[in-house]
Amino acid sequence: MLRFGRGDTAAFEALYRRHESKVFRYLFRCVRDHASANDLMQDVWFAVARSGQRYEPSAKFTTWLFTLAHNKMIDAVRKKRPAQSLDAAADEDSETASLVDCIAADPSREPLAAVQTLDEAAALLNAVDTLPAEQRTAFLLQAEGDLSLEDIAAATGSSFETVKSRLRYARAKLRERLWEYA
Repeated sequence: MLRFGRGDTAAFEALYRRHESKVFRYLFRCVRDHASANDLMQDVWFAVARSGQRYEPSAKFTTWLFTLAHNKMIDAVRKKRPAQSLDAAADEDSETASLVDCIAADPSREPLAAVQTLDEAAALLNAVDTLPAEQRTAFLLQAEGDLSLEDIAAATGSSFETVKSRLRYARAKLRERLWEYA
C-alpha cells in the first residue's frame, strides 16, 4: 500500500489480486446478494485507491482493508433496510445455490459424494445465516478474512474479549445447528 501511495500502480493491482476474493466472500456472505456485494467491492477498492497517498500503516493492511469493507457493508445495510424487494427471497435462493456450488464443486468426486458435499455446504451457509449479526460478522471476518481476534476487534470497534465471546458463541451455535443437520 505504501508503494501504491508513492505512485506504483502495479502495487495496487497486486493488493487487489491478493485480497479480492476474500473481501468479496466476506461482503457476499454478509449482504447475501451478488449485485450488492459487487457494488460494495467497488466502493471498498475505490476507497483504497483514494487513500493511497495518505495511508498510514497503524495496523496490518488486511485489518485496515476489512475494517473498510465492514464499515461500507454496515452503511449499505443501514441504507437498504427500509426497502425490501418482494423478489429478494427468490434471488437469495439462486444466489445461495451458486455460492454453494462454488464452495462444494469438486469434479473429481463421485456423484453421491458431490451431492452430500453440496448438502453440507448448504447446511453450513444456512447455519451461518441464523447467527446473530455480531456473531456472524466476527465469524466471517475470521473465516473469510483470515483475521486474528485482535484484527477483528479493530475492524468492528469491539474489545478483544467481546470478539472472543462472539466467536465462541458462534461456533457453539454452528456446532449445534450442524449437529441437528447430521
